[in-house]
Amino acid sequence: MTAYKLLIGGKLVDGDQTMDVINPATEEVITKCPRASEKQLNEAVAAAKAAFPKWSQTSIEERKKLLNKLADKIDEHAGELARLLTQEQGKPLPEAQWEIGATAGFVRYFATLNLPVEVIEDTKEKLVEMHRRPLGVIGAIIPWNFPVLIVSFKLPVALLAGNTVVAKPAPTTPLTTLRLGELMAEIFPAGVVNIITDQNDLGAAMTKHKDIAKISFTGSSDTGKKVMASVAETLKRLTLELGGNDAAIVLNDVDPAKVAPKIFGGAFMNAGQVCLAIKRVYAHESIYDKLCDELAKIANNAVVGDGLEQGTAIGPLQNKMQYEKVKGFLADAKKNGKVIAGGETLDRPGYFIRPTVVRDVAEGTKIVDEEQFGPVLPVIKYKDVDDAIKRANATPYGLGGSVWTTDLKRGKELAERMEAGTVWINSHIDLAPHIPFGGAKQSGIGVEFGQAGLEEFTQRQVINITR
Repeated sequence: MTAYKLLIGGKLVDGDQTMDVINPATEEVITKCPRASEKQLNEAVAAAKAAFPKWSQTSIEERKKLLNKLADKIDEHAGELARLLTQEQGKPLPEAQWEIGATAGFVRYFATLNLPVEVIEDTKEKLVEMHRRPLGVIGAIIPWNFPVLIVSFKLPVALLAGNTVVAKPAPTTPLTTLRLGELMAEIFPAGVVNIITDQNDLGAAMTKHKDIAKISFTGSSDTGKKVMASVAETLKRLTLELGGNDAAIVLNDVDPAKVAPKIFGGAFMNAGQVCLAIKRVYAHESIYDKLCDELAKIANNAVVGDGLEQGTAIGPLQNKMQYEKVKGFLADAKKNGKVIAGGETLDRPGYFIRPTVVRDVAEGTKIVDEEQFGPVLPVIKYKDVDDAIKRANATPYGLGGSVWTTDLKRGKELAERMEAGTVWINSHIDLAPHIPFGGAKQSGIGVEFGQAGLEEFTQRQVINITR
């Protein structure tokens, strides 16, 4: 059994306690892993704070070189990391392999960015420059749905900007991140990167910690609100990437058989456990029945099982709490709509739910109004597209959305009316590290990816010189 360690101050150390990690496909304990105490959190923050002055003064070229070394290490260990990810998270191995590859790709892309000095005014009388300075210690809180990829959304840009990091993975998916920590210990100076784990009991201590300059949090909107309230005490900088209830609006000019596989993929990737997955489909009445039939056919043919088994398309829910929550959505779907695929759990160990498609359902129900975060998709009929836009926007969320049409001009006009941080036309969950990503309304604050995402980890400093 592999002995996993925390990374604190450049040393791989045991936790003051241990905790079990469960394979969601079997409900069996994979291994015990370290669980940090608040004392160890404080040690990690102190190590990051001590490492900050020297790290912040290293050249950006040196930081890039080390980030590229990290990407190389991830590629070198990709097979091992992917299998470990599937075991603790549940996703099918091909999806885990994609996640590990994408993680290395994100790290490499961010290592190409720069923080140039911006000249605002340069006259005979005055020179005004905008500089970007590092903030200090960054607290990165990682969720369980993409526990490796989301590390790469935060850590590389934080480090590139000259900050040091204390990262905390979710308690149900700590192993791959801890293994990454072992690899990072071989690359970065002591204290620059620190990784601790908990049982969801150190978050408040992290967000309130006086020596953490910024929190970058990905998770639910409810928890995001608590994080925001907590950081107010020290006026920390904050990036929140939160929940969504993304709507896909399907126009009357599409071929349902052609778009259904793409819509299904946008809804059921990672068993629907994606913040910006399609959570609601609005389909025009003229194609409604056909689209429902096509989605149901794909759902009924999807292989549900252990992510390590060849051919598995849909893995288990990641943890028992989420499994029980999604079962509540199934009950609501049966009560308030017509289940045309799935709607049931598997009669075997593991947190398995068959991909579920629900038709003849509308707003005012749990299945439509709330974020399912599981393999359950309501399909809602509309007659007038203006009404569909209005209904799609009638939510506190605004992470993403999509429009499906053969008329790109019409699609763009409708996309501009959707209240979401990202709107796709004829695709969904199409992310890339150079394209800024952030939510509207209660789906988040700030932005990740691209130059804008890098700058979120800096403090603007204006140098104003009178000549």
